[in-house]
This record gives sequence, structure tokens and C-alpha cells, in this order.
Amino acid sequence: MLMSKMFSVGCLSANCYVVNCRETKEAVIIDPGFSSYQEAEQIISFIKSYDLKLKFIINTHGHPDHTCGNGLIKSNFDVPICIHKDDAYMIGDSGIETARYFGFDKVSPPADILLADCDYVKFGDVTIKVIHSPGHSRGSVLFLGETELFSGDTLFAGSIGRTDFPGSSNLQMQASLKRLLQFPDYFIVYSGHGPSTTIAEERRVNPFLQDL
Repeated sequence: MLMSKMFSVGCLSANCYVVNCRETKEAVIIDPGFSSYQEAEQIISFIKSYDLKLKFIINTHGHPDHTCGNGLIKSNFDVPICIHKDDAYMIGDSGIETARYFGFDKVSPPADILLADCDYVKFGDVTIKVIHSPGHSRGSVLFLGETELFSGDTLFAGSIGRTDFPGSSNLQMQASLKRLLQFPDYFIVYSGHGPSTTIAEERRVNPFLQDL
């Protein structure tokens, strides 16, 4: 069974999730976008205090408010950084320009594992499926559990991710949202910013989904 803990981090209040297998305590961290060591310490302490065995750093997309803490986690736990292949240019040496565009001075180390649509991330008895969801960025992804969806900046409670950044596409976003709406109503959506929601709630109230 999957368990998750959310931390709101960084100057843009991005949601960082520590997700673990209840039985084995193997875990992943999704979008460590913290901008200070104090924020990192809180999450590192949480991982260590529960004896979690971190296996991967996984990013929903390459924007620095979701990736700038990758290096601190990697240096503390020596685990690979995973990101979709289409957003890999936003981290490592090639990511300096992206970081500056968004007003950040920290850049994640380069990716160790490049993800693609329908890949799987396995830790303990948990398997998360990678769903490519371009729109907010070329390499945005959803992470799909049994009844959970970590949506990054594709879908928020009552809204969606911006499509006016370099590499964004409103047309691709519409296609990704249509794909997302194929999931059952009872799925819990853990977004990249703001509160959690459900597919049912977003189908009912989200104005960006009404005409899809």
C-alpha cells in the first residue's frame, strides 16, 4: 500500500511529496523544489525518522520550482534523478538558462534516468506508472498509483497549469487533460501546487475541463 506526505516548499509554494511503500518502507520523493537547506532538513529528517529507504527522485517536469532541491536530496541519499526525456534539458548544465528565466539561481544535477510514457517506477511493493502529459512543459508527466494521481502542474484544484511558458502548448494541454479525464472519479489528485482534489470534483467544478 502507498503512503504519502506532502510538504509545501520554495518561493512558489510547490508541493513536494514523499511517497513510500507501507510494507517495505522503500520510498520516492516527488518534486523536491525547496530553495533552502532549512526546508530540505525538514524533509530529510522526516525520511530518516521513519526509517524510509529512498530509492528515486522523480520530477513531474523540469521547472526549477520543482527540481531545484534535487541536488540536496541526491547528495544526502545518493539516489538517481528521474525526469521525462523531453524536460531533461531543463536540469544539469543545460538548465542554467531555464533557472534564470524563472528567477532561480540553483540548478538540479543532470538526470540519471530518462522517463518515457508508460514507464514504471517501482519501489517496494508499489508501482507508479508514468503518463506523459505535455502542455505545461514538453516533458510534463503524471505519476499514477492505484487510486492516486500526482499531477504536477498539469491539473490543480479548480485550475490547470500555465501554457504561456517556453515549451508550453495549449493544444497539448487540452489533449493531456482529455487523457486525464479518462481516470475514474474516485482517484485522488495530488497537484504540484495547492490542495488535493479528486477527478470527480474537477470534472464537476473545474472551468477548464467543462468543454473537453
